[in-house]
Amino acid sequence: MIQVRQLAHVCIFAHDLEATRGFYRDVLGMDTRFNFLRDGKIFGFYLDCGGRSHVEVFEKSEASYSELNQINHFCLEVEDIDAAIAHIRSKGVAVTPKKLACDDTYQAWITDPNGVKIELFEYTAKSAQFTGGDRVADW
Repeated sequence: MIQVRQLAHVCIFAHDLEATRGFYRDVLGMDTRFNFLRDGKIFGFYLDCGGRSHVEVFEKSEASYSELNQINHFCLEVEDIDAAIAHIRSKGVAVTPKKLACDDTYQAWITDPNGVKIELFEYTAKSAQFTGGDRVADW
């Protein structure tokens, strides 16, 4: 039997690698763990999400992003969502207001330079991820 430990990584495509690297470093505080090289040129990299979780990024200028793509978004757990929102706004990046979702987690949303949606999550003591129980979706 397989037991999943945690999300290892999410892979996204980027139109501009350095703009994408800067966004994740400067806005979300995610440092590059390592680069992928081909013919002496960087064509991708891994970003550290803490622990053993990463975002994998590859350059693909012809990639298109829409609600119809297979990966809708990825979610990053943050310690203090209010502080995260304030920091993101200070970087000139649009972020939604904090909302208490039906699973009793706080959430806010941003997009990266490629249009990839990123959910920011702060758990609470009542979060369904810890307490269980069905929740009625409010969207």
